[in-house]
Amino acid sequence: MSTSQEGGTQVEVVRVFTDPAGRFGNPLGIARAGDVADIDHQALAARLGYSETVVVEDPAADSARMRIYTPTVELPFAGHPTVGTAWWLAERGTPVRVLEVPAGPVSVTPVDGMTWVQARAAWTPEFTFHEFDDPELLATLAPADFDTGKHYVWAWIDHNRGAVRSRMFAPAMGVPEDEATGAAAVALTARLRRSLVITQGQGSQLFTEWDSDGWVRLGGRVVPDHPVVL
Repeated sequence: MSTSQEGGTQVEVVRVFTDPAGRFGNPLGIARAGDVADIDHQALAARLGYSETVVVEDPAADSARMRIYTPTVELPFAGHPTVGTAWWLAERGTPVRVLEVPAGPVSVTPVDGMTWVQARAAWTPEFTFHEFDDPELLATLAPADFDTGKHYVWAWIDHNRGAVRSRMFAPAMGVPEDEATGAAAVALTARLRRSLVITQGQGSQLFTEWDSDGWVRLGGRVVPDHPVVL
């Protein structure tokens, strides 16, 4: 996990929701709880500048506690941090079945090279959803078009397949544009009451499975990236 070094702390970095070739994906900073004092969690996330950074405790009994931060606020749940942390713990040889986040227990399942987590839409931030008729129109938008709030813009690529194109702008969370937003994917899946294949941002890929019992499964690919020393 993150390692205290002379002059700073090494934070591990992964990219979450890549395409099959390992391209794109949303960077996630992962710091070990023992290396960062509680009062420094938010400052660490602000310095890294990723859409989210996590501080995770060492796993025990197949579970691990973690906290999630944007550059400006702590979140009770987020998608790419839980998927990315679950994958990273497994790669370290300490896989978990559950991640404990403030919103509740998040179950973890690895399947065929992808990592899946299970969450409820009620755990997600309150997004404003904007549906467009033409997915090509999404490319004309810019972060400057959204100066407040959390805005998820999307359009169908193929309604029958559940294929969606999307972007997300969240200045309220200190994120001008998010490359891949798992929580919004969970919320949209619950709104539409169907499973989805989402292409977001530059080309990141997210997969969801809707269940009528109120749970949504969120999955994707994760790859390692270069660590950062702060």
